[in-house]
Amino acid sequence: MLTNISNVLRACAQRNGAAAVVSARTYADFTNEATFEIKKCDTFKLDEGPATQVVLTRDEGLQYYRTMQTMRRMELKADQLYKQKIIRGFCHLYDGQEACAVGIEAAINLSDHLITAYRAHGYTYTRGGTVKKIMAELTGRRGGIAKGKGGSMHMYCEHFYGGNGIVGAQVPLGAGVALACKYQGNSELCVCLYGDGAANQGQIFETYNMAALWKLPVIFICENNGYGMGTSVERAAASTDYFKRGEFIPGVRVDGMDVLCVREASRFAADYCRSGKGPILMELQTYRYHGHSMSDPGVSYRTREEIQEVRSKSDPISMLKDRMLSNNMASVEELKEIDVEVRKEIEDAAQFATTDPEPPLEDLCNHIFHNNPPLEVRGTNPWSKLKSVS
Repeated sequence: MLTNISNVLRACAQRNGAAAVVSARTYADFTNEATFEIKKCDTFKLDEGPATQVVLTRDEGLQYYRTMQTMRRMELKADQLYKQKIIRGFCHLYDGQEACAVGIEAAINLSDHLITAYRAHGYTYTRGGTVKKIMAELTGRRGGIAKGKGGSMHMYCEHFYGGNGIVGAQVPLGAGVALACKYQGNSELCVCLYGDGAANQGQIFETYNMAALWKLPVIFICENNGYGMGTSVERAAASTDYFKRGEFIPGVRVDGMDVLCVREASRFAADYCRSGKGPILMELQTYRYHGHSMSDPGVSYRTREEIQEVRSKSDPISMLKDRMLSNNMASVEELKEIDVEVRKEIEDAAQFATTDPEPPLEDLCNHIFHNNPPLEVRGTNPWSKLKSVS
């Protein structure tokens, strides 16, 4: 017994010693910032593009790493819960595309606005949602970010307008948010995201026209992950230069797997919008590891070797990790520590998401109206006996 206690104490001392070494290195030996050369963006109707030499601080790098790892682990846990039939219905996962959400968020303000399509878990998190609330929403629980009534495709938080299930329909809504920003004169902007599959929608071109006419502060971003559901972009679009689709709107094409490329391009686009020049279009060349949704295994229209090649050569988390390690901005131990903390956060959130109660029937009609519901007309609403509480 005493031998066991002695061994435990010795192991704790060794762990604490290792932690002390990491902690000491944190403040003494690590490089606080480094300059990196990033891939040049293709531009359209612009005299200059985003910077190709960028500075990354150690704190920024650690924050980006933690956020991307959290998003990755959250999506992998969602995959697991879906296969256990705890998450049901539509579920579109974002793993592989983390650099897009993190890079965009690093370049704008929390007071700016963002709207996206149905692959929305990552943006819900970067906009301020918690893992706990996102996971609970996926399982339809009362503690979810939309109180368990929105599910995977319909999550919201302050200055984040979803999560929209209709292909391309969020784009005119985003322009409307940008119109409000201009009308109020508050120097805010709206980031309006859609995929390569939605890029052929007519309503998107109508929105380009109005946004350009009214010089709206909106950044249109096409997240081009190579496939619209199971159709490759080459089979779906006569022109795959999505950054040129605005025609009269300037555009940039960006390496969407590199968080620093996305950050710099997004800063460039945000400065352009805030200067009063009107809308700008970005195409982020990215890749999703999962299928289109959980009902799509993702290997009938592409090979496993293709997916593995992207993972091995262009993974956004690995790319950032390699940069930080090779420039002495972090240690392997420190990053592993973050991984452990992230895994625990995800497991705790999953535990909550599977034990929190489902919303009761009485809550069905709540939160539909901002203030008071309209005049009640007898017989028009089968749920009229349920009152709406905002």
